[in-house]
Amino acid sequence: MASSPPYPPYPGAAPGSTLRHPHWWQRPAVRYGATVALLALSGLVILALVREQTGTQGFLVGLGLAVLPVPLLLTAFRWLGRVEPGPWRNLLFAFAWGACAAALIAIVANSFATRWIATTTADPAGADTLGATVIAPVVEETAKAAAVLLLFLFRRRDFHGILDGVVAAGFTATGFAFTENILYLGNAFGTDQLTGGSGIASVTAATFFVRIVMSPFAHPLFTVLTGIGFGAAALAADRQRMRRVLLPLAGLLLAMGMHALWNGSATLGQFGFIAVYGAFMVPTFGLLTWLVVWTRQRELRAVRTELPAYAVAGWLRPSEPFALGSMRARRLARKFAREHGGRPAARAVAQYEAYATQLAFLRHRGRAGKAGADFVTRERELLLELWHRRAAARPALEHAARLTAPRVPYGAGWAYGPVPAAWPPQGQPPYPAYGDNPYRR
Repeated sequence: MASSPPYPPYPGAAPGSTLRHPHWWQRPAVRYGATVALLALSGLVILALVREQTGTQGFLVGLGLAVLPVPLLLTAFRWLGRVEPGPWRNLLFAFAWGACAAALIAIVANSFATRWIATTTADPAGADTLGATVIAPVVEETAKAAAVLLLFLFRRRDFHGILDGVVAAGFTATGFAFTENILYLGNAFGTDQLTGGSGIASVTAATFFVRIVMSPFAHPLFTVLTGIGFGAAALAADRQRMRRVLLPLAGLLLAMGMHALWNGSATLGQFGFIAVYGAFMVPTFGLLTWLVVWTRQRELRAVRTELPAYAVAGWLRPSEPFALGSMRARRLARKFAREHGGRPAARAVAQYEAYATQLAFLRHRGRAGKAGADFVTRERELLLELWHRRAAARPALEHAARLTAPRVPYGAGWAYGPVPAAWPPQGQPPYPAYGDNPYRR
């Protein structure tokens, strides 16, 4: 049986030297523990604040109604990221940040700013309008953008392009909208309790229709603009520092502007809400949906284009690049692995697909001159991850390729999908020669 190639030496270490141990605050357990503690504390505080404003009954009603669109939204954003699914810990962090930390920042900052303006101007009505149309969009979008920024800075290996920014922003905004909807629906229920409203004519029903039925995508739509900015910055080369700074800021400003327009629609007269909803929100939602779906297909094409080089080198089977570039083939491969090897095999195939996609994106960035200094090390790491999972993944992907790839003539017979001109003999496959690759600058 062929053995895998050795790991590369640490690039900054001299022969025979030992690596320095990280400081205690740099250890992963400390960072994870601090993050969990911060989010848990924020969750407890926001829970107490919302329950204080809505009452226990209102909180429970708001919770039951606000949770309804959450699974649909999270599933949609997860589907968009299926080409290169990010770790669940990143997505859980984004959702928890939106639901707990960002919501807490928004409630405290919005309340303080609105009260200060009302006290200074002696105009409570004007302060409420200014708070909804100016203060709230700036505070809330900045608080939500912080989660995307943290993932962009500290989970850079999982943040490669526009779809990663969209998914992170979508999970964050869904969490934020969940908490905000609890507050609005709980307060509406409390109002109905005081006025005796019930049924379709109640304030709760009207609030549910506007926030849950008509506009569950509102907060995700705003924050996705910020996510697109961070995703575009991730595609920029390291030397393009201004672009990496200005693109996220531009996305954040667009998110604030769209949010302000949406909040300000209530001040535009009787039909202001409907006008903004039909003229701006729905077209923007459709445009962004087209953009992310197009980006998803573009990423699949990059997988099919970049991975054949590793098939020629022997790291992949000839049919794998085309199976990995088809979401249907990927799904069939996981199903085949689950039926013949159980959940561990299906998990190995899913990991194989994710690592292969990362490898394709890495090579794509390298060909564009946007790869970092750790390109070779990262490439070898990803290749070894594929090598360790080849036993479960190769039969499954070969099966999926035969079900999905078109038949083409090859020699005296037929083959499934394009076949490289040369295929190395059995044994340990070599690494692609770095000097022969077009991405070397």
